[in-house]
Amino acid sequence: MRHTKIIATLGPATDSREALESLVAAGTDVVRLNFSHGDARSRERRVAMIREIAAQTGRTIGILGDLQGPKIRIQRFTGGAVLLEENQPFTLDARMDPEGGTAEAVGVAYPALSRDLSPGDTLLLDDGFIVLSVDSIEGDRIHCRVTQGGRLADNKGINRQGGGLSAPALTDKDREDLQEAAALGVDWVAVSFVRRAEDLHEARDILRALGGAAHIVAKIERAEAIEHLDSIIAAADAVMVARGDLGVETGYAGLTGLQKKILKLTRERHKVAITATQMMESMIHSRVPTRAEVSDVANAVIDGTDAVMLSAETAVGTHPARAVAAMADVCVGAEAYHLTLGRPSHRLDDRFQSVDEAIAMAVMYAANHLDVKCIIALTESGSTPLWMSRIRSDIPIFAFTRHEATKRRVALYRGVYPISFDITHTDAQRVYREIFALLQGMGHVADGDLVIFTRGELSGVAGGTNTMKILRVATETSEDT
Repeated sequence: MRHTKIIATLGPATDSREALESLVAAGTDVVRLNFSHGDARSRERRVAMIREIAAQTGRTIGILGDLQGPKIRIQRFTGGAVLLEENQPFTLDARMDPEGGTAEAVGVAYPALSRDLSPGDTLLLDDGFIVLSVDSIEGDRIHCRVTQGGRLADNKGINRQGGGLSAPALTDKDREDLQEAAALGVDWVAVSFVRRAEDLHEARDILRALGGAAHIVAKIERAEAIEHLDSIIAAADAVMVARGDLGVETGYAGLTGLQKKILKLTRERHKVAITATQMMESMIHSRVPTRAEVSDVANAVIDGTDAVMLSAETAVGTHPARAVAAMADVCVGAEAYHLTLGRPSHRLDDRFQSVDEAIAMAVMYAANHLDVKCIIALTESGSTPLWMSRIRSDIPIFAFTRHEATKRRVALYRGVYPISFDITHTDAQRVYREIFALLQGMGHVADGDLVIFTRGELSGVAGGTNTMKILRVATETSEDT
């Protein structure tokens, strides 16, 4: 079973029912709605379609809504693009006609940009393909010199090398999109260009006031976020290493080390980790990934990421389902190698903060030192399976829950597989037999297998797991071993 989860971005390439069904069949666990593109009607249609397909196929598919954030962009050229030559002057002008860009100057969609800059600063446009050096600032006009030229097209992004742009993480558009996210009932909301923990608190407060229950993902793509990484992870439910803008702002040379650091800290703090951006970029058009892309995905898996994400590969790519299938194959191969690295020693010296956390850690210690076929967690909120999944193991964790929202949320957790189940009686032996029958029907266990079972004494209480049992699978009776 593949432990690492796959997030696939929806877009024009997956708008037909047939394409979306293929995407799910190929191994998609969570779909991403990019609020930077499309409109409310198209997103509503996509959500309805994915939920219908999930119900018909018996799959649990989570939904992640990704806010646009304050992407700072140039505006448009009269001919759609210009060619910039090295050492030529070029001006960014917030007062310029948005449609009137030339090879000498172009408008800027962020009027405050000039107040964030000083002469000598380096600006990176179009993900660093174009580099400008700031010579002087005159009001809203930023006079630059081209230090790395090339073709510059409409609406490309602007980053300051080293970060430091003051744009807030949440824009007016994001606040409107949070209302839509709440109405759609998405499971996760990603906040773009996070600078500090307060950005996440604000997004969560707005979402809760609107009736939304989604968990919050912090996208790490600003240099300032690295300075506040500990508090951002503490405030988030999940962290995404968004390597595009992050690589531009911090420099590509140190990006791999940053990725490893972020993944490690996120998992140590019991949060969900996502790795994103250009993971299989060549598969926008190609039918197979490059060897470099295979290594990129595999290294993220070996480093412990919960999920890997496809963007343009599935949103506008020629072979979206093939991209998911290729990524799934790479994940399985990397996981097989990962498990040869030895049993984990993570948290052996920790003191636990709650009973259910202690139970989860005891389960994983026992599971990694006993011939256990699987772990069965009866859960309300999904917190116990989350803690379990922070420990490296090849043992599947089945999250049995009556809540659809919990099922969709844990679909993002590494090595956790949601199953619908509701306890309607107090006969423990009958509960065991019902669960064993379900797992046997799916081919996951057989008579005589050892499993670990966790639950709370009080049904319906979130965070109430206080019981761990080691059981032997039997179709008629179940006894402690």
